[in-house]
Amino acid sequence: MDPLLKLLEEHALRTPADLAKMLDISPQEVTRRVKQYETDKVILGYKAVVNDDKVDTDLVKAVIEVKVQPEREGGFDRIAKRLAKFDEVTSLFLMSGGYDLLIFVEGRNLREVAQFVAEKLATLEGVTSTATHFMLKTYKKQGVLMESSEESERLKISP
Repeated sequence: MDPLLKLLEEHALRTPADLAKMLDISPQEVTRRVKQYETDKVILGYKAVVNDDKVDTDLVKAVIEVKVQPEREGGFDRIAKRLAKFDEVTSLFLMSGGYDLLIFVEGRNLREVAQFVAEKLATLEGVTSTATHFMLKTYKKQGVLMESSEESERLKISP
């Protein structure tokens, strides 16, 4: 991966001048490459990592394992594209292993997530089973620790 992309993943708010210093290239080169990555859809957006426990939100988040019957011509893609269009779906992945798709969803309350599963997801043609897991607490999100512990977890040793 281009070192510029790696830096942008970790420091998207840095100026082109800062990124240029880190990479030992010109700020104009950084700007040119970033614009090209955006044009080529390599960079699709920029997001802040928000600690939900620190803001006034009561969103219910769940992870849903989904088994589907792949379609003859479209495989998993057609059903995945349909699922991705639902507002409740925040992320969607094709997986290997015991299930086919992994869906991250959000709702205003437990009932809203349950309705999504019962009325929208489970009723889709090709969906053969689902398993829903509700997220209770986030410790790390997109590579960022939600609580920075200043204390060392090492046991203190006395002489």
